[in-house]
Amino acid sequence: MDLVISVPEHRVGEGLQFAWDDDFEMEMAVGPTEVVIKANRAGLTSLARHLLTLAQQGVHEGSHIHLTADQEIEAQLDLVLERREQG
Repeated sequence: MDLVISVPEHRVGEGLQFAWDDDFEMEMAVGPTEVVIKANRAGLTSLARHLLTLAQQGVHEGSHIHLTADQEIEAQLDLVLERREQG
């Protein structure tokens, strides 16, 4: 099965563009030894798109998306996905 995910193109000076699929649902639970992220299909596809957006050529270290608790993600804590350089 092939799944095509459209990723907003990174353009220097315009900031990162993050797109959500309609009806996405995502939740996160933090335990003493693990973090569990549960999502429906739209949530998983959106999360994959966010990660691919951060992985694009030219995206600077420290660029990130901030998923706010009880807004984008059902959780007691925020979730931050951040780009780092290899090394």
